[in-house]
Amino acid sequence: MTTTFEALGVSSDLVRALEKRGITEPFEIQEASIPDGLAGLDICGKAKTGSGKTLAFGLPLLERVESADAHHPRALVLVPTRELANQVADELAPLAKVVGRRVMAVYGGVSMDPQIDALEDGVDIVVGTPGRLIDLIERRELSVSDIGVLVLDEADRMADMGFMPQVQKILRGIEAPHQTLLYSATLDRAVNQLVDRYMDDPIFHEIESAEVTVDAMEHLFLHVHQMDKVKVAAAISEASNRTLIFVRTKRGADRLVRQLQRDGVDAGAIHGDLRQAARERALSQFSSGKLPVLVATDVAARGIHIDVIDVVVHYDPAEDAKQYLHRSGRTARAGETGVAVTMALWDQENDVRFLQRRLGLSLPMVEIFSNDERLSDLHAWASSHREAVDA
Repeated sequence: MTTTFEALGVSSDLVRALEKRGITEPFEIQEASIPDGLAGLDICGKAKTGSGKTLAFGLPLLERVESADAHHPRALVLVPTRELANQVADELAPLAKVVGRRVMAVYGGVSMDPQIDALEDGVDIVVGTPGRLIDLIERRELSVSDIGVLVLDEADRMADMGFMPQVQKILRGIEAPHQTLLYSATLDRAVNQLVDRYMDDPIFHEIESAEVTVDAMEHLFLHVHQMDKVKVAAAISEASNRTLIFVRTKRGADRLVRQLQRDGVDAGAIHGDLRQAARERALSQFSSGKLPVLVATDVAARGIHIDVIDVVVHYDPAEDAKQYLHRSGRTARAGETGVAVTMALWDQENDVRFLQRRLGLSLPMVEIFSNDERLSDLHAWASSHREAVDA
C-alpha cells in the first residue's frame, strides 16, 4: 500500500499544495524521515542529491517554524553553494506561502542591501551559504540566536569545500533550544564531528542506492594531442544534445569557452569568479537546452542538478576516483546511461591509468583526432568498445 503525505502527518493545506504541483507520493527518504521531523527530533539523513531530501526536511520545517522578528529568522538552512540556495528556496517558497511563512535565499556575489532590507521586514526561513551568512551576522543584520529549526544540507560538500570552520561559527551562535536536521551523501569524519557536537541523540535514516558507480555509465579514455584537443572537444559537443565539460581552473574554463566559440560551438562557463547573474543565466540556459555546452569547474558544478546530460567530458582528467565519479555521475541520473569521456595528453596517461585502476576499470587509451567519425556517435562507440573489451 502506497503511503501518502497525509498519512505521514503533513497538514492538509500543504498536502493540497503538493498535489497541485503533481507531488502525491513521498520518496523513500521523505517517508522515512518526515514523521520524526514533525515530532521535533534531530535527524541525520544519508541521501544523495535528487533523492527528495529538500521536502524531507522542508515539510517538517514548514510545519514547525514560528514567525520571525526583524533580523531574527526562526529557521536556517545551511547549503554549500549559491545555486543550491536558490533551488531550495524556490522549492520551499510556494509551500511557505501556504502556511504564512516567508523564505529567502542569502548568498554572496550579489548586493547585500536587498537581503538586509528583507531581513528588516522579517524573514522566517533563511536559506544561505556560510560566507554571506557570517558577513550578515558580523554586520549585526542577522542573528541566529532565535533559530528553532536548523538544517545542514549537503554537509559533506560543505566539508569538502572547506566551510566547516564557518559552519561551526554559525552554529555556536544559536542560543535557543532547536531541532537539527542534517542531510549528507556521506557520513565521514568531518560530518560525524558535527553530528557528535551539535546534535541531540539524532535518529539516523540511511537511503541506499543513488550511489553512482562505474557500471552506471559508459567510459571512453582518449589520447589527444595538444594542438587538436579543443577540436576534439568541439566534435564531441556538436554530436551531443547537452555536454558538460570539466576543467581544473576558472581561467581554463573561460579560455576553453572562447576556443569552442571560435570553432562554432555555443558554449558557456560556470565558475566562482563569474557574477551571480551570469552563473544563473548559464545554468538556466543549459538546463532548458538553449545552451548545449557548459564548461565548469568542480566547485561551481556542485549546483548543477540536471537529469538529461548526454556526455560528461573530463577535459582536464579527474584527480582521483571520487572526483571522477562525482563529475561523471551527472550523466547517469534519473535512470539514464550517459558517456564519460576522459581526454589525456601524452604526459597525463600514467595518471589516467592509475585512476582507472582505482575505479576498477581496464580500458585502452585510444588515440583520437578531431576528424575521427567515431566522435559523431559516442554512445554507439562506447557501447561497442565495452563489448569488445568484455569479449
